[in-house]
Amino acid sequence: MKHWLKYTISFILFFLAFMAFTHTNFWCWGALLYAWVFIPLVELTLKPDITNLTEQEEQVAKNDHMYDIILYVAVVLHYLLLVQFLRSMQLPDLPLQVIIARIATMGLLCGTFGINVAHELGHRSNRYEQLLAKAALLTSLYTHFFIEHNRGHHKWVATPYDPSTAPLHTSVYRFWLRSVTGTYINAWRIVNKQMKKQGLPIIHYKNEMLQLQLLQVLWLVFLYVTVGGIVTLYYIAAAIIGFLLLETVNYIEHYGLLRKLQTSGQFERTMPWHSWNSNHVIGRLMLFELSRHSDHHYLASRKYQILRHQPQSPQMPTGYPGMMLLSLIPPIWFYLVHKKMQALGLMPAKK
Repeated sequence: MKHWLKYTISFILFFLAFMAFTHTNFWCWGALLYAWVFIPLVELTLKPDITNLTEQEEQVAKNDHMYDIILYVAVVLHYLLLVQFLRSMQLPDLPLQVIIARIATMGLLCGTFGINVAHELGHRSNRYEQLLAKAALLTSLYTHFFIEHNRGHHKWVATPYDPSTAPLHTSVYRFWLRSVTGTYINAWRIVNKQMKKQGLPIIHYKNEMLQLQLLQVLWLVFLYVTVGGIVTLYYIAAAIIGFLLLETVNYIEHYGLLRKLQTSGQFERTMPWHSWNSNHVIGRLMLFELSRHSDHHYLASRKYQILRHQPQSPQMPTGYPGMMLLSLIPPIWFYLVHKKMQALGLMPAKK
């Protein structure tokens, strides 16, 4: 059996989304129930898999282009499902529950395949893969992520200067405000600094943030002209859900973890214990190994299929979907995660 086949399990979500966009009965909720009920419950019963590939297996996987093709197909399918979503929302007299279910489902696709796949492709050096990453991010109106994540987050992760690292005792809701505004502002700072280094004015056609913001405006204008104002608002709501899912993932990945400031004035190198990790299998496959996040930050150039379990990394109690749900209830989140951090010596134990 080809090892890359296991990652096609993520395409189940495409099928369930298609059913949600073509039916007005129970199927409208299929993708949401699968992602937020079925997977979290299953991951509570399955043991995490800490197995790593051997050096030989890793080399084979690294050179197998089928792993890349799966990502490319995911971007194409994501756009096809977006078209189906827009068409389905134009139907007259849609019940409110159907509208809500379809918006939430499209938002789930934006977070899972729009931003998450873009995250993987955005770390590649090939220009066409980076263009695919920007195209995927466009669906969540979050194209600045391409700039800030690679040139900001990975530099400042687990420090007070990173808006995508949640400080201790911060709820996910406060974090959303911090991260959404902070990453956007940081993206402008990064690009503006680059323009100054090149001796160019900020308002210039080479300014990448200006390019991406113009692209998003033109995209929304195109949608308004083709599908109308109401459906465009439905789409914007789905896009917001998409990038809030991303920021919720950022929250659970880095909550409360900080790198030490050295006497030289520099922060210590990013190590596996500066990110929360999850080896729960279904979440790993659904999100293209995003949950092996400690290794990703340790070596960002490593492709998803060869990410490793790092024994030194703090482990989440359950998989990503379950942890994301728990984060929405701050008292439960704080209790469970702080207890885990105390056991790991990452925060003082209560007397």
